[in-house]
Amino acid sequence: MAIEQATLAGGCFWCTEAIYEDVIGITAVESGYTGGETTNPDYRSVCSGSTGHAEAVRLTFDSDEIGYGDVLDIFFATHDPTQLNRQGNDVGTQYRSAIFPHSDEQKAEAKAAIERVQADWSDPVVTTIEPLETWYKAEDYHQDYFEREGARNPYCMAVVAPKLQKFRRSFQERLKSRADAEA
Repeated sequence: MAIEQATLAGGCFWCTEAIYEDVIGITAVESGYTGGETTNPDYRSVCSGSTGHAEAVRLTFDSDEIGYGDVLDIFFATHDPTQLNRQGNDVGTQYRSAIFPHSDEQKAEAKAAIERVQADWSDPVVTTIEPLETWYKAEDYHQDYFEREGARNPYCMAVVAPKLQKFRRSFQERLKSRADAEA
């Protein structure tokens, strides 16, 4: 087992977390905040846009099962990297598309992934590569949010569920749920 981490921001962390929780090789997903100036930010302050933080996920993955490039391919396929400081109706720098590399190798792979994905979009890809700074775990009620609250939350039903369905159709070979069903 070769354990690595990845930190990604692709809009609302509830969406991103829900996607990666079902990916083979991802061993942990944590929602949190990074890329800002305030010490110990909380959800309310991050949502105000005043802290500079992005809603992000920190993934722990087994690179023998899924490579960082594949993690990035899923990232780019499951949000719109051409929207500056927003994803759909979620607007503000806290919803920016950003990659926070954990190493020089990840930084190089992130640059290559952006170049690769640009060919799929007519608008410029605005995903940033930002230095990985302090990680702040989001409040406990944000962890595994879609799994716990999705069916009762109108935002989740309108935004997260369709995104998750699209992901599952496009990446069937990568799904833990499919591997479990076949076992």
